[in-house]
Amino acid sequence: MSSIKSTGSQKPVYAILIAISVAHLLNDLLQAVIPAIYPKLEAKFNLTFAQVGMITLCYQLAASIFQPVVGAYTDKNPKPYSQIFGMLFTMAGIALLAYAPNYEMILVSVILVGIGSSIFHPESSRVAFMASNGRRSFAQSVFQIGGNTGTALAPLLIAWIVLPNGQLYILWFVGFAILAQIVLGYIAKWYSNKLKIASRSTKKVIQVPDLSAFKINSAIAILLILIFSKYFYVASITSYFQFYTMDKFGLNEVQAQVYLFYFLISVAVGTLLGGIFGDRFGRKYVIWFSVLGAAPFTLALPYVDMHLTGILIVIIGLIISSAFPAILVYAQELLPKKLGMVSGLFYGFAFGMGGVGSAVLGLWADATSIQYIYHICSFLPLIGIIAYFLPNMQKVKYKDVA
Repeated sequence: MSSIKSTGSQKPVYAILIAISVAHLLNDLLQAVIPAIYPKLEAKFNLTFAQVGMITLCYQLAASIFQPVVGAYTDKNPKPYSQIFGMLFTMAGIALLAYAPNYEMILVSVILVGIGSSIFHPESSRVAFMASNGRRSFAQSVFQIGGNTGTALAPLLIAWIVLPNGQLYILWFVGFAILAQIVLGYIAKWYSNKLKIASRSTKKVIQVPDLSAFKINSAIAILLILIFSKYFYVASITSYFQFYTMDKFGLNEVQAQVYLFYFLISVAVGTLLGGIFGDRFGRKYVIWFSVLGAAPFTLALPYVDMHLTGILIVIIGLIISSAFPAILVYAQELLPKKLGMVSGLFYGFAFGMGGVGSAVLGLWADATSIQYIYHICSFLPLIGIIAYFLPNMQKVKYKDVA
């Protein structure tokens, strides 16, 4: 009898995990072009912080609203080639961003990139799950580290290619979209073969947690609150940390991009560590440590000098990033029959909170100062205390469901 739980006899399909991680790297690199280019757009179009936040909001809402819908649809109708279709939207958005002559066209371009992201993530997360052969947190972290690495590389590539030359040079990033299409084609063939094999085999039995609907819904609600605290804080870094370091320490645009890179590359490393520790020690404890454990360092960040800022932002990135693979896999274990919907919901909510956070913080920064928002956001990780109320999935009994 087959089940969703690992038998421990099979290894992950490493070739597919690496491929989907590379695809995630390229997808998220293209997404991260948007916040990385903010200083150039702000200077060229004389944007306020509120307008910068609105760019993020439009992109993140486009990336978030469709993800649960796409995930729920593909739960019943798997679409191996859907990621290739989504990448076409991303490619069009990047090309339009390179030529955007005004603020309104910038908004249209980032919405196209957001739609591409909403199509990419649910099915890609399912591919990582299928290739895990039971090592779910590890597989999800490998998938996630690709995205985080792409996000980290974008500021450096923007500083190297675009900032010295101008907005039109964003067009070079279309090449990454073409490369992503090739990788996604390889993954789609493997996915299609898996579906053909599954259609010829007997129906699998899935093991679901023996928990009441109230406990499952309560746990999902707690996880979403933790996503809120994590991504609201992360939005303050990805959208405004360049402006913060430029304002507080007098850095130029390129130097500010390097400080943002410190955070983003530490996020990539922390994601991988979170997946490894989640499989070994239990996802609940990794979630608890990741969100709440960042609090002492976020609270200290607004009060330190430039050198300590660089150190603290790395520590914060390492700790706070380790939560997402554990949160997503924990949610998938709560609702194993709805993998696409769960993945879409959590990726979508994460993107949505990032967008709302950027818009709210932009308005707040205009009304106060860019440094003030880091004093306020430093308290967000304290919300992580509620992870105490999550059930320990390692001790939960399971029941078979066809």
